[in-house]
Amino acid sequence: MSVTQPAPDERLAASMPASSRRPSWSERAEAFVSRLSTKNNFWHRVCSLIWLPYAWRSGIIMKREAGARFRAILPFRRFNRNWYNAMAGAALLGNSEVAAGMFLFAECGSDYRVVCKNLNYRFLRPCHGPAIYEIFHQDELKETIADLLAAGGEFNIDVTLDVRQAVRGRGKKARRVGRSTMTFHCTPKVHVADRGRI
Repeated sequence: MSVTQPAPDERLAASMPASSRRPSWSERAEAFVSRLSTKNNFWHRVCSLIWLPYAWRSGIIMKREAGARFRAILPFRRFNRNWYNAMAGAALLGNSEVAAGMFLFAECGSDYRVVCKNLNYRFLRPCHGPAIYEIFHQDELKETIADLLAAGGEFNIDVTLDVRQAVRGRGKKARRVGRSTMTFHCTPKVHVADRGRI
């Protein structure tokens, strides 16, 4: 029985680290979809429908405000409410990971994989309206992420979210209903590819 050996250039390409070889078609497609998902809410919703059906059903959307400040809003839908007509705790908790992940993914870019390692949620009071997720000390966190990205390699980052209930009326301040603290692990995709080739 004859076994065909791969051509010399194929063997060379297989032994090269991912960081020094040309990305495969699937890697380029994944990077394209990753960039698309953070571009606007339409593409975020399309990608959520395929890969994050819970986030798609909940209807969470991301917003960039003046000064490129990030917020995520969870609508007060029947899917997100419990039997006594307040926002369900599971919806508040689960979407806090989605909101923080969207923020980190937008900051790190399509070359990184972002995975939540730890999540703690502190319930303060019931939420009877849309929930607003705001990154705590957002500017300082962006600077920290930029420094870690410049250093290269994988890293852990702690993210704190304030969860507030949106209120109607001019001059009324959204009241805080909870706080979520998370630890994320961010890994360059080339490192993941290199490990898979060992």
